[in-house]
Amino acid sequence: MPDENQSWDKDEGDPDKLLAGYDSIIRESALLTTFSGFLFGFLLNISVLVSGRFSLANQITLLVSMMSITVAISLFVMPVVYHHMQYPYRNLEKFKKRAHKFMKSGFVPVGVTLYLSLEIALSNLINEFAFIVAVIPFGLVYLVFVKRK
Repeated sequence: MPDENQSWDKDEGDPDKLLAGYDSIIRESALLTTFSGFLFGFLLNISVLVSGRFSLANQITLLVSMMSITVAISLFVMPVVYHHMQYPYRNLEKFKKRAHKFMKSGFVPVGVTLYLSLEIALSNLINEFAFIVAVIPFGLVYLVFVKRK
């Protein structure tokens, strides 16, 4: 019979497997948070140093992308926060599902941020066509994804 201080159910089996499950989720969360943090840093640097030279449309686009990446970082950090708020957590599958939901939800604002950042970069070169041209890389990735079989 498991000790009440142990953080695993009889359905979960060995506590070492539980730790391995948590570890992979936390590492994924850390990787996504790091990537988003770098992107946030670049956008913050741009907003502080050169946003005054941007048109009003680019300033608004930069603001929206800063907000979007902030939401993404918050969602990517949530599995770690959730783990620490619920520790010791007894149901690894429930934790995995919730962590997956947080991380999957963070991909939308990251995509928005990447798109808007590319649009800002292109708008200096091709003005009003930047919103259309910035879709091209995402369209190509979508085609590769659809054709992956």
